[in-house]
Amino acid sequence: MRALRFDRFGDPHILHLADMPDPVAEGGEAVIAVKAASVDPSDLMNVAGQMGETPLPHTPGRDFSGVVLEGPENWVGAEVWGTGGDVGFARDGSHAELLAIPAAALARKPERLSFEEASVVGISFITGWLGAIEAAQLAKGENIAVFGVSGGVGGAVSQIAHAIGARVIGVDRVRPADDTPAASIIEEFVALDGSAQDIGSTIKRLTAGRGVEVVYDAVGGVTTQAALASLAPRGRLVVISAIGTRTVEIDLVDLYRNETHILGCNSLHFDVVESGARLNRLTPFFESGEFRPLPIADRYSLEDGQDAYLAVENRRVRGRVVICP
Repeated sequence: MRALRFDRFGDPHILHLADMPDPVAEGGEAVIAVKAASVDPSDLMNVAGQMGETPLPHTPGRDFSGVVLEGPENWVGAEVWGTGGDVGFARDGSHAELLAIPAAALARKPERLSFEEASVVGISFITGWLGAIEAAQLAKGENIAVFGVSGGVGGAVSQIAHAIGARVIGVDRVRPADDTPAASIIEEFVALDGSAQDIGSTIKRLTAGRGVEVVYDAVGGVTTQAALASLAPRGRLVVISAIGTRTVEIDLVDLYRNETHILGCNSLHFDVVESGARLNRLTPFFESGEFRPLPIADRYSLEDGQDAYLAVENRRVRGRVVICP
């Protein structure tokens, strides 16, 4: 098989196409013919050596969709999708023609989604679900401010929150594009163009002076102060990222007086088996059309995989980038 490989850490220029032995379905694993695999910012960070102990040489890529070639008899020929904190990290990833994963991780792709659409769901929706539902326990009738609403995770969180009956306030530098799912879901939009207190005051004005019960901060670092200023008493702040700075100052008196909860969420802690179980929970929402993947901006072959990474690194496109082996 052919696979995108890197044998040292660096920028996307180190990626190269290589011929590799075909994986074999042994020891409870299945082999998937990859039909599409998205390129996520975390894939770039992995290639750059910023994501921990990835062994070298290696094949990157977390999200995927495809068809089962080998594995349990009842799965052979099935159309599947997946992601995982081990895929592309502890094990070779999806930017290849073939991918081996544990058979226990197999999850049937929603029929409503094409292979390309299914390949851009995993990281965004798993991370969104972990933070909003499992960590913050967002409930029907609550208010949530989604910082970074125009991005992949922010767009997923807005759909998840809307589906359970929460009121969604979008926060970002630019309003979500008209063709994105978030554009039709957010009830209010707040631009990230003022001070932290101004943004917090605006969000509190939109919630009758109380603030939101949950802030999902998909940006982090440069937005942390504004996120904290937006919370209602006993509010929950979900943090998944740190842009611009890894450290922030927090007024501890304000923190304990407000009884604020700060919740870190890391989808890398959930392997392909655990992530597959969560994708199965999300499938009915995609089959019904209530959840929609973000628009696909561009498609690349494996031969042009380096260009796909550069497009994401340079932010030349607005939307998701997909590699189609």
